[in-house]
Amino acid sequence: MKSYCYLRIVLLSLILIVFGCAAQTSRRLPEPSAARVISAPGNQYYYFTAAEIQRAKGNLDKAVVLLRRAIELDPESLYLQRELATVYLQNKENLNALEVLENLLAKNPDDVKSLILYGGIRQVRKEKQQAISAYEKVISLDPKQEKVYSLLGGLYLQTGDLKRAQEIFSRQVKVFPASYTGHFFLGRIHARQGRDKEAESEFQKALELAPDRLEPKFQLIDLYKTRSRTRDVIRMYEEILTNYPGNIRAGMELGLYYQRQGRRQEAERLLTRLGQRSPSEFEVVVTAIQLYLDQKKYEDALVVINGLLKGAPENPDIHHLAGIAYYGLKDYARAVAHFKKVIPQSRFFQDAVVHVAYIYQDEKKNNEAIKYLQSAVEKDPDNSDFKFYLGTFYEEIKDYENAERYLQEAISLEPDNPRYYFRLGVVYDKQKKKEASMAAMRKVIELDPRHASALNYLGYTYADLGKNLDEAERLIREALKYKPNDGYITDSLGWVFYKKGDFKTALKYLRKAVELVPDDPTMLEHLGDAYLKLNNKPKALKYYKKSLQVKEDGKKELEKKIRSLQRNGT
Repeated sequence: MKSYCYLRIVLLSLILIVFGCAAQTSRRLPEPSAARVISAPGNQYYYFTAAEIQRAKGNLDKAVVLLRRAIELDPESLYLQRELATVYLQNKENLNALEVLENLLAKNPDDVKSLILYGGIRQVRKEKQQAISAYEKVISLDPKQEKVYSLLGGLYLQTGDLKRAQEIFSRQVKVFPASYTGHFFLGRIHARQGRDKEAESEFQKALELAPDRLEPKFQLIDLYKTRSRTRDVIRMYEEILTNYPGNIRAGMELGLYYQRQGRRQEAERLLTRLGQRSPSEFEVVVTAIQLYLDQKKYEDALVVINGLLKGAPENPDIHHLAGIAYYGLKDYARAVAHFKKVIPQSRFFQDAVVHVAYIYQDEKKNNEAIKYLQSAVEKDPDNSDFKFYLGTFYEEIKDYENAERYLQEAISLEPDNPRYYFRLGVVYDKQKKKEASMAAMRKVIELDPRHASALNYLGYTYADLGKNLDEAERLIREALKYKPNDGYITDSLGWVFYKKGDFKTALKYLRKAVELVPDDPTMLEHLGDAYLKLNNKPKALKYYKKSLQVKEDGKKELEKKIRSLQRNGT
């Protein structure tokens, strides 16, 4: 996991370097022919220079217009076209940049600089195979492109093709013996394939080339751990801490390693010292601990956290981390105890309060959750999120009056938060206040036009009421743009067509919806309704019965449909 994160960082850095080089190269004017006069208005050099001025000012849209004018005057200039692609990239218009480069490469398929840019864009867009093809062609045309080997080898690692990755990095170190990246990643590949001696040799070469780089040292430590080379593990950690006494990661990992080796006093001494540093260096501490939490290594995290707490027993931020670790272990009593030690002055106070409330809810203690949130509101009456969560907990126990009250108070504190309006709209809907619910959803869409849930909610409400059906279809199709495989939104679109009387189209979408969400009672009933309208009574009965099996409320109308079909001999 850590190595993969490092790989992503390295690849991203290399992509930025490649693009950066392209941008720096673009500062040179294209070579003028003898017949051209650079300063004359109306020729390509004039427009290029004007584009560079606009680019330097940050006016990228104007730079694009000027570069396009220059290209019209000199359509064969590869340089100008690459410049246009680079400006598009700077303006985050990747698709336009791709279009320019594709047109350029169609006429000049062996232009190395364009291929590098093209591969970089494909890589940024996570289109790995296209990026691989471009980079392969680059190194076949120009084997001296060192950074492209690193990008290509990294892509093969990401796709799991270790054999090809090894071939690329081996070629890199053959052409560039002093390539740190090549030796480092060859070490990674050998380690993954269990070739420890080769891995160790490559990591050592990487360190010889870059003695101050820590990642090869941590890779060597991981290698030594797998072979139980305890002395080498401790030696390497101590070497890091001697040269970099402030390295939190090395300190934490060594403390944990001591603990696992039964050397508890040494572990406690090291972790306590880190705990004493935590108030001033918490960002580093939390980043290191997060590695364990993200990988769900809660026991390991707690060894480190409890050691830190001995050095800083009142540090609320460390108590917050302890709460998360215990929550991950489902030890809710300890989690609550630590979360409650997070004081209002801590940046994690809100998160800790909400965690406690949800733990109470998981334990079916909704009243305690509400009481705890109310106490948090009293301590921080201007915290809109506390009021929002309090509203949602009242909604959970069907106290819609108080739910509405606290959601309205949250909105009064933060009137532009679409999340608050959406929840209020849902509460209004549960109170059968359809107009108020729709008004709230319209407000959500006004604040966030891409809010798929609000678009769907409003569209489905229109459909259910049998009005504004064209607008309902538009809203739901818009929602599907952002969540194309959402079963509930797909069901809504089917229901719109049902209400329009287009039962065949309705059936198409309702069937797909049930495939996506097989056990929703409303969706199953909708599908039964569509089959009934198409006179397929056996299928209608089948889905009505399925709906009844999972339906909790409002069964009478459905049972009536089933009895009607059974009376008619279905």
